[in-house]
Amino acid sequence: MSEGLLGSWKASTSRTDFVVAKDGTGTHKTVNEAVAAALAHRKRNQNDRLVIHVKAGVYTDKVEITREMKNLMFVVDGIDRTVITGKRNVIDGVTTFNSASFIVSGDGFWARDMTFENTAGPEKQQAVALTVASDLSVFYRCSFKGFQDTLFVHSQRQFYRDCHVYGTMDFIFGNAAVLQNCDIFVRQPMQHQGSLITAQGREDPNERTGISIHMSRVVAAPDFRLKGTTRSYLGRPWKKFSRTVFMNLGMLAKRHLSLWQRSYKGSLGFQCLEFLSLLVCNRIQKCYNDS
Repeated sequence: MSEGLLGSWKASTSRTDFVVAKDGTGTHKTVNEAVAAALAHRKRNQNDRLVIHVKAGVYTDKVEITREMKNLMFVVDGIDRTVITGKRNVIDGVTTFNSASFIVSGDGFWARDMTFENTAGPEKQQAVALTVASDLSVFYRCSFKGFQDTLFVHSQRQFYRDCHVYGTMDFIFGNAAVLQNCDIFVRQPMQHQGSLITAQGREDPNERTGISIHMSRVVAAPDFRLKGTTRSYLGRPWKKFSRTVFMNLGMLAKRHLSLWQRSYKGSLGFQCLEFLSLLVCNRIQKCYNDS
């Protein structure tokens, strides 16, 4: 990634507008306080990019970057050192969208080295770590940890580079995103349950959307046991015109990983429009359904 502001920012020398520190050494003690200050500033100045530095710590704020909060950049002290976490989930009565520990709707959002987490566990079903509906958003060297529905790439143009994504079921899902040079960690699912990485939600054949995963790796998380009958899939068609592309993918042993699972609802529109995966063994497989 080129050394622009996102890649070159340093705490010691680069400009910071707001600093979040739990110990009181920053301008604010919580992420939400800093976001509110950024919104107040944004009302006075619509154009400049604001930088929020979140120092090391585990933050349990439920954070929402609304549509009015454009061009924010979050930088932190390192992956797994600054963690935004929560445990909201569908079983306990919230929607999938609002279960997220961090929600981004403001365009031009950038984040570097952050960890977004939902600790609800696989038995709580949908429990999102990060929901993104921000156009031209970028996540660089970030980590997304959860189980079912970890990363909700809801809409708009999104780019993820050098990131880690952890989950069990549909844990990269939504309508549009590009992931490049990322590590995708399959976690141990519940008993008698397989693992599904992607669930793309294109509903209109004219939509220029899809999930594209390029030069990335699918690997077993430390808690994942390859022995037994657990089956993992690269994805399933969530909506009628689902589109998912994997290119130059390194992945689990093939006996444990299949390409495409049929929709849970049986024959939903087209079983498969097109599915291409260039595997590490350089074999190209089209429109594969495991049965």
